[in-house]
Amino acid sequence: MTALQTVTAELERIAPLRLAADWDTVGLLVGPQRAVVERVMTCLTLTPEVATEAARERADLVVTHHPLPFRPIGRITADTGPGRALLELIQAGAGVWSSHTAWDSAAGGINDQLADMLGLLHVAPIEPDAETPVAGFGRAGSAGANETVAAVARRAAAGLDVRHVQIVGSAERPAGRVGIVCGSGGDTLASVRRGGCDTLVTGELKLHDATEALALGMAVIAVGHHASERFSMPVLAARLAATVPGLTCWASRTEADPIGWL
Repeated sequence: MTALQTVTAELERIAPLRLAADWDTVGLLVGPQRAVVERVMTCLTLTPEVATEAARERADLVVTHHPLPFRPIGRITADTGPGRALLELIQAGAGVWSSHTAWDSAAGGINDQLADMLGLLHVAPIEPDAETPVAGFGRAGSAGANETVAAVARRAAAGLDVRHVQIVGSAERPAGRVGIVCGSGGDTLASVRRGGCDTLVTGELKLHDATEALALGMAVIAVGHHASERFSMPVLAARLAATVPGLTCWASRTEADPIGWL
């Protein structure tokens, strides 16, 4: 078994918390009852079903991408999904850690993984971190010289195993320089455009963000919030297991995208 502090130190080495957005809630959010850790489960979103899995599989620590709790909450009861999830984990003695936007921005984190999946060239952060320039907000890289938005969208769909993606703008225009912001990146359009990007690949965006993208002369590929991040949870589990001897790590096996297609 491994000291909790050793595991959290490794999590912070993989995704330094200083990289997180200033509005984010990261780090140890629920303290486990045990000072040593043997079993760690990663997940994208800590739902009641995921919490039940963690308790059943005797996880000592749950590393959830989306923080829970995220904002201060007045009560924890079984009347709400977050309340049920937290109560089950607390009763099971498990802790909760979140790296969230730190893992998005880390070197080798989600946005880097998406850039690699899409085969982009000359990849760099849109806004580099002052201390570690290979980390930072978003990623930008060049698509192939003759590659269209549709070609990038098809590669994203294949790599993420999704049936549909949304496209803003002409699918047949050149993709050019492609910006990547996993999750909900619609409100980052101006920053991505200032970074010299012609196309944005993100998880989801609102209608008004889509119209703003057209006004900025940009194309957008939205692959779904869940799809844009969930694929990296097994990667995080494997990376943690490889660097902390004796630790059993796995990504949730019950987690699924709550949004389906008819």
